[in-house]
Amino acid sequence: MQNNPFDISFGKKPRESIARIRQSKEILDSFMAEPIVQQVYMITGVRGSGKTVLMNSIANRLEEEKDWVVVRLNPDRDLLLSMGAKLSGDQQCAEVFRLAKLNLSSFGFGVSIEDVPPLNDIEAALERMLKSLKKQRKRVLVTIDEVTNNPQIRTFCSSFQIFVGQELPVFLLVTGLYENVYSLQNEKNLTFLYRAPKIMMDPLSISMIAARYESVFSLPHEEGLKMANLTKGYPFAFQALGYSVWRSPDDENHYMNDYRQILEEFVYEKIWSELSAKDKRIVDGIAHCPDGKISKIVAYLKLKKDAINQYRRRLIRKGIVNGDEYGYLTFTLPLFDEFVQDKTAMQDEP
Repeated sequence: MQNNPFDISFGKKPRESIARIRQSKEILDSFMAEPIVQQVYMITGVRGSGKTVLMNSIANRLEEEKDWVVVRLNPDRDLLLSMGAKLSGDQQCAEVFRLAKLNLSSFGFGVSIEDVPPLNDIEAALERMLKSLKKQRKRVLVTIDEVTNNPQIRTFCSSFQIFVGQELPVFLLVTGLYENVYSLQNEKNLTFLYRAPKIMMDPLSISMIAARYESVFSLPHEEGLKMANLTKGYPFAFQALGYSVWRSPDDENHYMNDYRQILEEFVYEKIWSELSAKDKRIVDGIAHCPDGKISKIVAYLKLKKDAINQYRRRLIRKGIVNGDEYGYLTFTLPLFDEFVQDKTAMQDEP
């Protein structure tokens, strides 16, 4: 029996995936341009929207270029020290630093160089390292997955801003939930992040999802399209439904229950826990008004129409709600209305 080609693990590129060609090309073209025109991109979207997969695909592509060095950093570590250690651990970079007589031994990496005093400040050391790489016409991509507004990230971004100001060939690609990116870019000393381009992870093409399902499951177009519509273009749902159907292809009740359970346990419970009480109230109103008319939602919630606007904007930015059609709010996530109704019904029970 063949292995399931769909994967419900986060961050790992599944065997069956749909490339984000436009977004990937935009970032790669900007980073590889001569002269340098853009050195930071931020990828944001709801959980399960493919942020990490897109970031990794770009990092993997640049690793194929001989003049690029890719440094993947853990957001919970000392990012400056980690960057220095990973650069010095790269064989080609280490040789550049040795020839430049950079003594990095005080940080616990690199080699001690006779008659050369060790560098003792990590920011200054990274400046020297990047200047050495610039002379060799190399560029450095730093990736950070799921940024938050923590001290390590703030310190790193402050230093990164200095590197950019010195015209050093360093590039930053980060992913994060909307609220975390928004919080970070509004730090008073990090305004350069506010100006950085943001890639919003929109839904995948329904026709592309349908075509993939038709190919994998040998389905007629109508059946592939029916399955694709069940995902609403949500990337994790594309994987979850495919995964469930592969396991029980002939039992629709079973695979739909499996699909619903995967969405709830892997994503929706976490999304729900991160909503404020007022956000949950608005979400509940949307769930109980299937046609999505804002007039009906505010009537259900007994609110004034203006009162919903700030929450509407926030939920749209979070990637949970679609407000493209004037006067309407609908969920971007499949079966999320049922999940919310069940949640609020449980809370209303005595």
